[in-house]
Amino acid sequence: MRTLWSHVHSATISLFLFHYTATSLGLACDQVVVDGSKWNFSDLGGPRSVMHSIDEIVSFKNTTFTIDICQGLVLEERKSGEKLCPFGSRVCAMERITTENTSILERGWPIAGELKEHSGGHMDEKWQILKPSGQEDDIEGLRLEMSGGFLIRDDGKKKSQKAIVDFICDPTRFGNENLLDPEDKYVQPKLKRKKSVQTRQPKDDENSDTQSSSLTFIEYNQNLEEFDTLHLSWKTKFACASTIEHKDPAEKHWGIFTWFIIVGFLSTASFLIFGSWMNYYRYGARGLDLLPHSDTIRDIPYLLKDWIRRVLKTIQGGSGSRGGYAA
Repeated sequence: MRTLWSHVHSATISLFLFHYTATSLGLACDQVVVDGSKWNFSDLGGPRSVMHSIDEIVSFKNTTFTIDICQGLVLEERKSGEKLCPFGSRVCAMERITTENTSILERGWPIAGELKEHSGGHMDEKWQILKPSGQEDDIEGLRLEMSGGFLIRDDGKKKSQKAIVDFICDPTRFGNENLLDPEDKYVQPKLKRKKSVQTRQPKDDENSDTQSSSLTFIEYNQNLEEFDTLHLSWKTKFACASTIEHKDPAEKHWGIFTWFIIVGFLSTASFLIFGSWMNYYRYGARGLDLLPHSDTIRDIPYLLKDWIRRVLKTIQGGSGSRGGYAA
């Protein structure tokens, strides 16, 4: 018996750990809950790219950063892509040296994602409300921080990576305006293939730069000893307070049917406990006699058999009975 219980206990723990691990692997872009409010960024899902270019006189070093906040990135060139951007990556970097006539891929590496199985780390995503700072006193939105990526440097040492994405409220932008079409292609999610998102262009009187990209590069800081940090900014209406999905108060409370079940259960339990206590102290009852109406409970099997017999007899139409008086 003890062995059976130990197996059941181990299986329960394993199931719990599996559920926890499976849950922690995902970044739920459609259920971002911060301070009791819920945001939905699912319409921003899919590979979204931005480029940072450095002029090296004879050539340009173009680094393309691609992010998918809803699922892992997968390069179309999977054979080499898995080494550059492993399965589970949410942010990837592709560095190319380009001239007037050539474009050579130098290296690629994951910035963030659930990459523990690929010599990286856990994503450890964190959401928080953006706080005004400096001149941007009226800033509104959320900040997402993700880890787990790594870069193999020229000296062969591995350095951890981190991504910070500021989702800035801009009612005039959907979030997919003027995005970069990267040279290194990623697999598009099936839902995004079927669903054509209409891009809303700002009106002239909204004082917005219609040519700028909604997703912009801020910096890629490689001066820290612990990790390199990529900082992106994403302007979208989905970061505005007007799109917040407040929790329905009804969801926080049990329904009346649930309360009926609870009250009925507690009433039945109280009746049995009190009745058993009375039978014990008043009559010295033991065993099944402790229960109230124990005689009725004992008769239940016989009453049930008798009821079944009557039902069967009724179904058979009372065959075998001649009715009336015997001759």
